[in-house]
Amino acid sequence: MPDDVDRGLLERFVQGDEAAFESLFRQFEREVYGWVLRITRDTAAAEDAMVEAFWRAYRSRARFDPSRSFGAWIRRIATNAALDQLRTARNQGPGAAADYEGTAMTGAAPHELRDSIRVAFGKLPPRLAAVAALALIEDRPYAEIAEALDVPIGTVKSRVFRATRLLREELAKLGVTS
Repeated sequence: MPDDVDRGLLERFVQGDEAAFESLFRQFEREVYGWVLRITRDTAAAEDAMVEAFWRAYRSRARFDPSRSFGAWIRRIATNAALDQLRTARNQGPGAAADYEGTAMTGAAPHELRDSIRVAFGKLPPRLAAVAALALIEDRPYAEIAEALDVPIGTVKSRVFRATRLLREELAKLGVTS
């Protein structure tokens, strides 16, 4: 995400300047959308999470420190909004599960394998699903994931390990072996 944000713009944002907020929204909209899309794997959920993230950022603007990275801050908020979207989808049942058909799987994997992977991802707890999608499908660096989730890198590694184990177990139940 771009982080060459003018400090004066950030200070005006903290003070509640709507023009500053709109400027930040325009500057970060595409990056935030792309980030939450990587987590939710669903365009509608990503749009909802993006809007929610900016709404949360605006409501909590007084707590933002203009000397810090706005990109990292909005990514953390967006990650939480995306996790909320995953929880909502999970609570609505299997038909609302996120589509985890990543670019690495398209074309090369048989349709049945993609469906099995989608089902297995849909059964992961949202925190593990988000880390697994970012690390395993999107191949994002652990440091970036840790920053977005506001957790240590060791926690990211642990979650990737647990997600991988659960995915293997679920895929085995579905008859997919490695």
